[in-house]
Amino acid sequence: MRAGDFVALLGPSGCGKTTLLRMMAGLVAPTAGRVVMREHARAAMVFQSPTLMPWSRVAGNVRLPLDLAHATREDADAAVRDALALVGLSAAGEHYPRELSGGMQMRVAIARALAVSPAILLMDEPFAALDEFTRHRLDDDLAALWHARALTVVFVTHSIQEAVYLATRVVVMSASPGRVAADLTIDGPHPRGDGYRGSAQFAAWCARISDVIARP
Repeated sequence: MRAGDFVALLGPSGCGKTTLLRMMAGLVAPTAGRVVMREHARAAMVFQSPTLMPWSRVAGNVRLPLDLAHATREDADAAVRDALALVGLSAAGEHYPRELSGGMQMRVAIARALAVSPAILLMDEPFAALDEFTRHRLDDDLAALWHARALTVVFVTHSIQEAVYLATRVVVMSASPGRVAADLTIDGPHPRGDGYRGSAQFAAWCARISDVIARP
């Protein structure tokens, strides 16, 4: 991947999308081959569930990786403020996770990942459990963050539409044993808006990827 890519990993359950993402994050060791990151490229991961600490306030949840890295209090406080502002939750720092909607909890999880200023953001179906309205809004927010922070993003999804809407590249994986069935560069404007979802170009890409997935 090149710096600044937004790569969507798409494929059926069990094909290895999450395993590949976890290898990129260093959580799973490959049995063959290797994962190579460019020097000083810090990666952060957002899981399918927000995985927030229910006993800790929002600011404390976002602060966790900074505390684990032994950041100074002043630096951690500033990073938490900046990360919450990036996801539109500046006023929510003193709330507990139970006081937030599912979409807001996922924003907190994204803020926690952004707090360490990663160059690479690894996301494992982060919006899968949300309603379509919230999902579309968070897709737009994520696209804006990717553009504003010049992030490299790897985004696992089961949604063809979400992959085409967000990504500069869609990597389609075949069923187990997982293999790369297609690696497609998605042309089109960035950032994309609701009008893109209704465009002929969007429909054509969705149809092409559907055809790839349907192949035996």
